[in-house]
Amino acid sequence: MNKWASIGACAASVVVLTSVAGCGTPTNSNSSATSGTSSEPTLIMATSADYKPYEYHDTSGGQDQIVGFDVDVANAIAKQLHFKIKIEDMNFDSLIGALQSKRADFVIAGMTATPERKKSVDFSNVYYQATNVVLTKKGVNIKTMDDLKGDKVAAQLGSIQETAAKAIPNVQLDSIDTIPDVVQEVATGRATAAVIENTVATGYVKSDPQLQINTIKGMTANGSAIAFPKGSKWTAKFNTAIATLKKDGELQKLSNKWFGGQNA
Repeated sequence: MNKWASIGACAASVVVLTSVAGCGTPTNSNSSATSGTSSEPTLIMATSADYKPYEYHDTSGGQDQIVGFDVDVANAIAKQLHFKIKIEDMNFDSLIGALQSKRADFVIAGMTATPERKKSVDFSNVYYQATNVVLTKKGVNIKTMDDLKGDKVAAQLGSIQETAAKAIPNVQLDSIDTIPDVVQEVATGRATAAVIENTVATGYVKSDPQLQINTIKGMTANGSAIAFPKGSKWTAKFNTAIATLKKDGELQKLSNKWFGGQNA
């Protein structure tokens, strides 16, 4: 998907709204406004809040809030650049389209800047590194991707994990909209395995002891970056803010909070 509190205190609270996302289906849309004057612009941040601990819905406080590592990163950047945030939650495979149609100012969703995506949108510098793993039931040991030859493998639709799964020989690919449903395919035995990012898989294994993580040697690292519409004036500004967060240790603190310092 180990919590560190101080950056959360700097970030403003997320207020739940109800709206219809541009992908055409009802979703929850959350507004996260950073502190400042009313003259600050409001940017639309699109995300897919099913990717704990990057972004997910938290109802533990009695309200539906979108929280997570990416939300804290966005709020830290907003504090530096003096803008407010309104969060729009939608399916992962709708995020690029939201930027292209100007329904969002930026996307932060644990997204990797692949060559194919760069044809459609611009990206910031990388703010976090992670790797893919294979999630299976306990006792199903996978050493290489070829061990899944001919098996049914689940992955999130539109993700780089889906691309990795497609490369498995004779794979029966099960492309699914949300990560919880991807994991459920494995937990119920409907899929042999799922290709998921390591930090996300860790949370699911902690909550379900029947699952296990299989680390595949040579699996490519994923660098998370923030996406923008082509030619956005905000790309360079975000890069400056990310550099500052790296230099002053804020990104490390957020990594400690949400990932226990993994891959910082």
